[in-house]
Amino acid sequence: MQTIPLARLALALAPVLVVLFILQRWRLQPGNAVYGLFRMLVQLLLIGYVLVYLFEGQSPWPVLAVLLLMVTASSWIALRSQQLPVPQLLPKAMLAIGGGGGIVLVTVVFGVLELEPWFEPRYMIPLAGMIFANAMNSVSLAGERLGAELSRGESYEVARSTAFRAALIPITNSLFAVGLVSLPGMMTGQILSGVSPMIAARYQIMVMCMIYAAAGISAALYLKWMTPVGNRPNDPNEFEFP
Repeated sequence: MQTIPLARLALALAPVLVVLFILQRWRLQPGNAVYGLFRMLVQLLLIGYVLVYLFEGQSPWPVLAVLLLMVTASSWIALRSQQLPVPQLLPKAMLAIGGGGGIVLVTVVFGVLELEPWFEPRYMIPLAGMIFANAMNSVSLAGERLGAELSRGESYEVARSTAFRAALIPITNSLFAVGLVSLPGMMTGQILSGVSPMIAARYQIMVMCMIYAAAGISAALYLKWMTPVGNRPNDPNEFEFP
C-alpha cells in the first residue's frame, strides 16, 4: 500500500470542515465535534507509536495490559449516555464487555485462527478492538433504552427485551448491508493490501460473526445485572446489582 503524505492526508479534513461550518451556522455548538476530532487525531497518532513497540515485543503482558485498557475505556464510554452513577456501574459494565467480548476473542484466537503465539499483537489487538468496540456500543444502547422504557412504566422484563432488541439493531443492519451496501474495514484493508478477495471475504465473515456475538452477549449480561427494585426503577438509587 502507498504511504499517504501528511500534506495529502490533511485534505481529508476538508469535508470535515464543511460539517463543522454547518454546525456553527446552525448554532449546534461544534465544540464537541472539534474536541472529538482532536482526540481522534491524538489517540491514533499515539496508538501508532504504541503498536510499533508492541509488534516488536515477545511478551504477552503488554498485550494483556492493552486489552485491560480497552475494556476499561470502552466500559466508561458506554456509561456516558446513561443517567446512572458511573462509578457504581463501571465494574458491571467491565464484566459485561470483558466477559462477552472475552468469550468471543478466545474463540477466535484459539479456535478459528489458532495463533502462534496466542498473543500475537498484530492479530490480537485489532481483533480485540473490534470486539470490545461493538460490545461497548451494544451495552450503551441497551442501558439507555432500558432506562427509557422503565421510565415509561414498562415492566423490567418488557423493558429488557426491548432494550436487547434495540442494542442489536446496528449490528443486524450491518449484517444485511455487508457485501451489498458496504465492504467493511477489514475486508477493504486486505483487498487494498493485495489479499485475494475470497480470502478477505472469509476474514470478514469471521469478523461479522464475532462482533455480532460480542454485542449480543455483552448486552445480555449487562441487562441481566441491571435489576430494578422499588417503585421508581428509573431512579439511580433504585437499582440493585446482583
